[in-house]
Amino acid sequence: MSSRTYPETLLRETVSLFSVYGDFRSAQPYGSGHINDTFKVDMSLAGTKVSYILQRINDTIFKQPARVMENIVRVTGHIAVKHAGDPDASRKTLTVINARDGKPLARGPDGGWWRMYVFIEGARTVDLIERPVQAYKAANAFARFQNDLADLPQPRLYETIPEFHNTLSRLAQLDEAAAADVCARKAKVSAELAFVDAHRAEAGRLIERMRAGEIPERITHNDTKINNVMLDDATGEGCAVIDLDTVMPGLALYDFGDMVRTSTANAAEDERDLSKVYSRLDMFEQLARGYLADAKFLVPAEREELVFSGRLITFTIGVRFLTDYLAGDTYFRTSRPDHNLDRCRTQFKMVESMEANAAEMEKIAKDAANAS
Repeated sequence: MSSRTYPETLLRETVSLFSVYGDFRSAQPYGSGHINDTFKVDMSLAGTKVSYILQRINDTIFKQPARVMENIVRVTGHIAVKHAGDPDASRKTLTVINARDGKPLARGPDGGWWRMYVFIEGARTVDLIERPVQAYKAANAFARFQNDLADLPQPRLYETIPEFHNTLSRLAQLDEAAAADVCARKAKVSAELAFVDAHRAEAGRLIERMRAGEIPERITHNDTKINNVMLDDATGEGCAVIDLDTVMPGLALYDFGDMVRTSTANAAEDERDLSKVYSRLDMFEQLARGYLADAKFLVPAEREELVFSGRLITFTIGVRFLTDYLAGDTYFRTSRPDHNLDRCRTQFKMVESMEANAAEMEKIAKDAANAS
């Protein structure tokens, strides 16, 4: 949820920059994202409530907001065409609301960059899996998302955050932060740095296979948390995939790996009691079955690395949390001292759990592939 306070007058004025109609009723903080400031805006049009999502783009992280929005417009437009004629088409992807100057973003009265989407009614997101079937539905939704974008015409999408899931690049950033030690925190994380060193050897495995031509580049979401899929309130089916800022060229394995990281977790991402943190095999089975049911595009090398991808991305995110902790918490929002360190420790504990269950996870993935 947004950690900044915005006066209603500013939000009202920002909404007026976009092509929405009716009377402004309210704007309330919405969601649990770490990066952008997000609000649910309610308008009244002819006596009917109409809702939108209003977001202030974090241009410290997304340094070229216009390129982010160009990617999003291309992706959502392509998916909309794919589902043209479907009576439920409006729920298959986000609908971008243009500003009154025809552009998909506007400079707000606060100087920030803002955007709006139509609010998807009758669906919700969850931050932590409540039932195994939700893992299946979410994984299936991300597979369908990748399928829908498999034939997106050139040109190549912009890389909104270059080297986003490149573990080798993330390790280099960690090494720089550790060497600088600007907050004098390095001495506190010797165990975490030792864990990183013990896992460096496999950090470039997927990149090496891509460079060898065994694993292809694809259009990927790159942030496949369960709360980035809208789940239908009535049926539980996956509706639209949301939070598209990092949709860009990448590896399908990065998306599956992040699903494993987030959806198999038995505890919250910032759980302090590590005895509660482990990767659930029943959730992994649902993810594998849901993803492979529609990820028909995968080549053999991608299928071979499904289990490893979960460990790699979980390790990579742990490295990112550790880097941010050493750098002074400049990227991820924090709400308490050592918040990023707590997040790092949960990720590394998850890696250990996945390593302990690797053989069983490989069997589950193989069985799911055979059944698809």
